[in-house]
Amino acid sequence: QEQTVLMTGTGAPIEDKLNVMTVGERGPLLMQDFTFTDEMAHFNRERIPERVVHAKGGGAKGYFEVTHDITNYCKANIFEKIGKRTPLAVRFSTVSFLFSDRGTPNGWRHMNGYGSHTFKMVNADGHPVYCKFHLKTDQGIKNFMADEADEMAAKDPDHSIRDLYNSIADNKFPTWSMYIQVMTYDQASKFQWNPFDLTKIWPQADYPLIPVGRMVLDENASNYFAEIEQIAFSPSHLVPGIEASPDKMLQGRLFSYPDTHRHRLGSNYLQIPVNCPYNVRGGKVNNYQRDGPQCVTDNSKGAPNYYPNSFNGPIDGARSCPAAKRQTALHVDRTLAVDVKKYNSADDDNFTQVGTFWRKVLNEAERKRLAENIGNHMKAAQPFIQKRA
Repeated sequence: QEQTVLMTGTGAPIEDKLNVMTVGERGPLLMQDFTFTDEMAHFNRERIPERVVHAKGGGAKGYFEVTHDITNYCKANIFEKIGKRTPLAVRFSTVSFLFSDRGTPNGWRHMNGYGSHTFKMVNADGHPVYCKFHLKTDQGIKNFMADEADEMAAKDPDHSIRDLYNSIADNKFPTWSMYIQVMTYDQASKFQWNPFDLTKIWPQADYPLIPVGRMVLDENASNYFAEIEQIAFSPSHLVPGIEASPDKMLQGRLFSYPDTHRHRLGSNYLQIPVNCPYNVRGGKVNNYQRDGPQCVTDNSKGAPNYYPNSFNGPIDGARSCPAAKRQTALHVDRTLAVDVKKYNSADDDNFTQVGTFWRKVLNEAERKRLAENIGNHMKAAQPFIQKRA
């Protein structure tokens, strides 16, 4: 049978579906990659109004408390002093190591959380390092076996929501300890794997966990839809001191997450109280964004919606906010010119770390269950698909 040609939504043939256009092999994405933005924007709108991914989840409110000084790495206000507490709201869903026991946690209180992506931290002197975020449950890891998870999904699909809610209601506040891993630019250039590859970890023996603080959940939402289901996270919602790295999947999410929120919740989703920037606490953010569906603020009343202007409107740069300063320069390559194109990463080492996880992290019983979980998911597939797997 003759193969059909893969096309964009405009009918143009797609040259390369599996790779995105980047500045150099490990560089950031480009907005001119219409193949990517066309597909992601449509994917974000496939279903309404629920979340396309992580549709089943739950959350609560609480605070983050700094327990260790990391200001030598990061100037973000949240980390400015030991003991500082910052209010927060969270939403959980279960995405772990899918086929291992970790893929079926027994409630959100008993699973770890990971930023997964590589980010960049910048200190007050403007010195940057790459970093990864970790949240380790203080309740201990606790997982279902696959058959137990199936049974619970049928018997009580809201088990995780109820477990978290009841724990907080009973004043048994769950906590997580937060850590970071840090990698210098020089270390990143010499790292065995691509340090910006979401599928790779940084070995803790080489890049140890650095303690930062703890997250405490001590308040249930009074209106679950308003405060949890309408919450809108995005890795592009960054503060001075934390920046994006060339991590390709992170780069894609910088676009796709806010784009999804504008579709699912409306173009003014940041005016919803749970999403409103905390420093204005329901007031108007100083910008030139105006009107649109579901606008609920005063939109700066009669102030001009253009910049620059002669009516004392908000200004950019260090004059108005010294803490903002300039973002650090993006390090692409020190010596070589790089091409902007789609780089094929299929031949990257995708097996060494998985082998280490299999041999050194899992015990024999856990390895057996992982294989059984994969087999149970594959048994109903067509034989040629099973052979490929």
